[in-house]
Amino acid sequence: MKPSLLDQPLGTYLDQLASDQPAPGGGSAAAVTGSLAAGLVAMAARFSSGQLPDAADRAGRADAYRADLVAMAERDAEAYGAVLEAFRLPAEPDPQQRRRKITDALEHAALVPLEITEVAARTAAEAAELAEQGNPNLRGDALTAVILAWAAARSAAELVRLNVELGALERDLLDRARLAVARAGEAADSLSPEEAPDGSAAGPSDGPAAGAQP
Repeated sequence: MKPSLLDQPLGTYLDQLASDQPAPGGGSAAAVTGSLAAGLVAMAARFSSGQLPDAADRAGRADAYRADLVAMAERDAEAYGAVLEAFRLPAEPDPQQRRRKITDALEHAALVPLEITEVAARTAAEAAELAEQGNPNLRGDALTAVILAWAAARSAAELVRLNVELGALERDLLDRARLAVARAGEAADSLSPEEAPDGSAAGPSDGPAAGAQP
């Protein structure tokens, strides 16, 4: 049985990410990035009890986001594996059944990064509030969390777009991803111009899904 992500040394995960295997890949990396942001949010909140009466509640929410994102990192790798299996199915004798299986796999593969995008956006919002209202000694950690969470949301949303376009899926999945990226961008844009990442309000592009073919 493969050990869970949390049971592996960081170096092992990074080696897997850099290997010639298809997973873990971008979705997993986005989720792990978001979980790092959530960890920083939890830390900043725990050091902000003197500034925020609900600091403990904020830390608890961040802990939940972190756990969810770690789980999503593993689910994303599984979802991508299912896509690869569907594409390997023979076209004959039932090409329509193969197409349905591919579409179903791509829809699931789009839903996981969509969840990553939405949780990362909530993490970014929490981080931005802590950067402004929390313990000033932890401002750098909160700022780092905002930018990491925005990057996680932005990159996961692109994966939603690729899967939606490849599977000709319902556009509402992409609309939800764009809305979440916009929320993450608002959190990033609330920082000072020197601190906000460039182009933080941008959502998934409408360009071709280059490299989307498994």
